[in-house]
Amino acid sequence: MAKTHSPGFLNLVNEAKPRIRELSLKQLEQFKTQGDPFILIDVREDHEWSKGHIPGALHIGKGILERDIQSSVPERDKTLVLYCGGGYRSILAADNLQKMGYTNVYSLEGGWSAWQEAHGAS
Repeated sequence: MAKTHSPGFLNLVNEAKPRIRELSLKQLEQFKTQGDPFILIDVREDHEWSKGHIPGALHIGKGILERDIQSSVPERDKTLVLYCGGGYRSILAADNLQKMGYTNVYSLEGGWSAWQEAHGAS
């Protein structure tokens, strides 16, 4: 069942979207295949993470991401790929990390939903 988002939330996402880079699942697979170093970060809530996540992901929920990112990833030039349930929260999270000085941040298009559709639940 698709989640219905409020207009205010969608306005925030649409405002942030031009400032961030999105990465498709195909591009994520290319990063892996080519051996490009990156850190995959799941920004979903704890209860979402516990039901399944992309293998190899680091879990830092959106609610604490800005507070905890520097202790987990102090190097601001590392490639970070963020994902959430459908790709909206990760857009907002990527925007905030860029405002904090992280220079190589992506949001995974479609998030966990797209991953599950392509790969099945993990």
